[in-house]
Amino acid sequence: MANSLLPFSSSYRLIALLVFQMLLLNPNAIVASSKGHTLPLVVSMGGNNHGYTIRVLALKSGDEIMVDLESMARALRVNFRKNPDGLVLEESFGKVPTLCTINTGNNFVRVTSRNREQPGRIIQLLSTPATRQTRVFLPVHHACRLFSLWLDRPVEYNTSEGKISASLQAERAGELPATIGLLKNEEPRTQPGSSSTAESQKTVITGVEIEKRANGAIITFAASGPLVPASLLKPDSEGNIYFSFANTFADVDGLTKTYKSGIVKSITPKKFIGTGLQFTISLDNRSNIINSVDYQYTKKTNSYVIYIRSDADVEDIRKKEKEQQIAQVLNRDVEKWKLNTIILDAGHGGKDPGALGGNGTREKDVALNIVHDLGTFIEQKWPEVRVIYTRKDDTFIPLHERGKIANRSGGKLFISVHCNASSNRSARGSEVYILGAHKNKAALDVAMLENSVIRNEADYQVEYKGFTEEYLIMSSMAQSAFAKQSTTLAQNIIKPVDRKQGSNSRGVRQAGFMVLWTPSMPSALVEVGYLSNPTEEQILRDRQEQAKIAYGIFKGVQLYRKNYESSAMASLTK
Repeated sequence: MANSLLPFSSSYRLIALLVFQMLLLNPNAIVASSKGHTLPLVVSMGGNNHGYTIRVLALKSGDEIMVDLESMARALRVNFRKNPDGLVLEESFGKVPTLCTINTGNNFVRVTSRNREQPGRIIQLLSTPATRQTRVFLPVHHACRLFSLWLDRPVEYNTSEGKISASLQAERAGELPATIGLLKNEEPRTQPGSSSTAESQKTVITGVEIEKRANGAIITFAASGPLVPASLLKPDSEGNIYFSFANTFADVDGLTKTYKSGIVKSITPKKFIGTGLQFTISLDNRSNIINSVDYQYTKKTNSYVIYIRSDADVEDIRKKEKEQQIAQVLNRDVEKWKLNTIILDAGHGGKDPGALGGNGTREKDVALNIVHDLGTFIEQKWPEVRVIYTRKDDTFIPLHERGKIANRSGGKLFISVHCNASSNRSARGSEVYILGAHKNKAALDVAMLENSVIRNEADYQVEYKGFTEEYLIMSSMAQSAFAKQSTTLAQNIIKPVDRKQGSNSRGVRQAGFMVLWTPSMPSALVEVGYLSNPTEEQILRDRQEQAKIAYGIFKGVQLYRKNYESSAMASLTK
C-alpha cells in the first residue's frame, strides 16, 4: 500500500514544481483558488514588522486585473454592507468614522462623515464599478487609488510583483490623485478613452452641496484633480455672489440648483471661454441681513467651501422649524394613507390549472385575463397608482409568496381573482371573501378548494406547518386593523361584479384562504363565477365578458378608494 502511494505523491511534487516555475516566469499571474482567482494584499500595521497578508478575490477581464471591493474592504479591516445600488463601506481609523458609498455604473463615489458638521466630499473614479455575480469590481489600480484617497493611507499595486501593499499606521503624503494607488516607479494609467495622463489630472467640480444653518449656510464644492486658483466676489446689491475657478471643468446642467427656502435661492454655473468656470450664487438679501461671506480650500477633502453668515431671529427660526416639522408629519400621514399601490393576484397558474369547466376552460386563464384587464383600467384611470402583479403570465407562484410580494411592494390593497367550482352544476353567481374563520360549510368548501393548490409546492408541509384553525383565528385577529376596510372593499366590489344574465350574487363571506393569510393590508378574494355551471362557463370564457367583469371590479375599487381617502383626509384635519 505504501509503495502504491509514491507515484501519486511524486506527481503532486512535480505539479507544484511546474507551478512554481510558471510563477517565476510570470510573476503577474493571479493565483487560482477554490473560490476563484486571488491577489495577495500585504498590510503593514506599524513598527516591528507587524502586519499580515491576505488574498483578495480577483478576476481577469481582457488585459485588466479586477479586484472585488468587498474582499479589499475585509482585508483592510473596513466594515461594509450591500445595498441595491452597490456597496457602503465604513472606516474608523480617524477620530470620526466616515462612509464611502459606491454605486455600480457611477463614476463618482460619495464620502460622508458620521459628524454632520464636517462637509462631505466626492471622489471621481477612473473607471465605472462593475458587478459580477452580485460582487462589485474595479481595476486593481483604480481600487487602490479609491481606498488610498478615502482612507488617507498608502494603498498601492505593484505590477511587477503582482501584489497590493497597504500601510494602515501612517497617513499618506499628498500625492496627485492621478498617481495615488501606483508605485513611484510606475506610470499612471489613464482611463480608457482618455487622451493622456494630463487629461486624467484635470480639475473637475463634481458636486455642490448646501447645509442650511439658522444663521446662514455652508456651500461645499467637491472637486477632483489638483488645486486651482479660485476667487470670490462679495454680494452685490442684488444679493449675487460670484465664485470663479481657473482651468476647471464641470457638468453645468447637473450642477444648476434652485432652493425653495433658506438664504440661498439658486446656484448657477457658467463656462468661460477656454477652461474657466464661474458660479453665480443668488442670496435672499431681503429676508436676511448678510454679515459676511468667506471661502476656504480644504486639502484633505479636496473641496472649496463658502461660509455665509447672517443675522438670525431665534424665535422666528423656532417657529418656522415647528411649522416645518408639523408639515412633514402631515405630509407623511397623507402619503401613508394614499392608496398608491394595488396588488393584483391572478389565482393559480403554471402547473396548477385551478378549476376546470366542462368545455376545458381553465380557471388560471380566466383569472389572468381578468387581472390584466383590471390592471389596465387602473393604470388608465389612475396613472399615479402603481399596479403590482403577483404573476403576469402562466407561472406557478406559491400562495405564501404572493402575500410576500404584496408586502415587499408596499401594497395598500390586495385583490385575488378566482373562478369557483361545485359538484352542484346548478351553483352559480359571484362571491367576495375576506380572511376569517368560515361561518358555514359552503365557505369552508370554497376555501379548501382554493387552498388545495399548496400540494403543488415542493415544501408545503414546512411552509404551511402552522396553518391550523387556531392559527387562522390568530391571523384574523392580527389583521383586525384591516377587517373593516376589507369588508367595505368586498361590499363595494360585489355589486358591480354581479352580472345581469340571471345569476345572483352570493354576497360577501369570510373563510381561511391561505392567499389572504400573509398580506398586511386590506385584502379580498373575488370568485367571479362557477366554471362547473355550463352557462356560466360560456360567459367566463368569453373575452368581452372577462373585460366586463374586470371593469365591475374596478368600479368597486373606485368607490372604495373614494370613500377611503376621503375618510383618511377627514381624520387628519380634525
